[in-house]
Amino acid sequence: MRSRGIGWLALGLLLLLPSLAVYRGGALATRLLDWQSELLLSQPWRCWSAAWVHWSRLHLLANTAGALLVLALGWTARVPARATLAWALAWPLTHLGLLLQPALRHYGGLSGVLHAGVAVVVVALCRSEDRRERLIGLALGAGLLAKLVSERFWLLELRHGGGWDIAVVPLAHATGTACGLLAAWLCLPQRRP
Repeated sequence: MRSRGIGWLALGLLLLLPSLAVYRGGALATRLLDWQSELLLSQPWRCWSAAWVHWSRLHLLANTAGALLVLALGWTARVPARATLAWALAWPLTHLGLLLQPALRHYGGLSGVLHAGVAVVVVALCRSEDRRERLIGLALGAGLLAKLVSERFWLLELRHGGGWDIAVVPLAHATGTACGLLAAWLCLPQRRP
């Protein structure tokens, strides 16, 4: 097994495996770990643990599939260790960004942090020496941007319906993307001209 990408897989499993355990832990685990802005100062671990909380089986299954895709994306892109560091930094920052939506009383799920992971891969690919990888990174980034715009995250509204049995928080996707881009920009080396 190659060493490049091992950290990416390890971080992805740190996101994914506790999600499965917390879901089986039921309501008590959820109450102890979900994002609650009013508890930020007294219970800062929620900036990390909110990613492990899922409100329904569909929510967990969708985020599990998403996590596997982001893991495969990072592995295939052969992201460097610094990309893993960027993704790890974006994890709690993604949830801090939810402070922009003060009416949001509870939040849980991997989707914001998964968007951060995709954003990190976009920067890693765009900073590649290989022209083809840069083009793939630009296409992936354009797709990510189109998704965010289609969700109209700036309205700071929860989205109901669309086949989901939970409310979706588009702001989490936007803050994850922004934090992933920022962390990757800070952590990954610039491409040589």
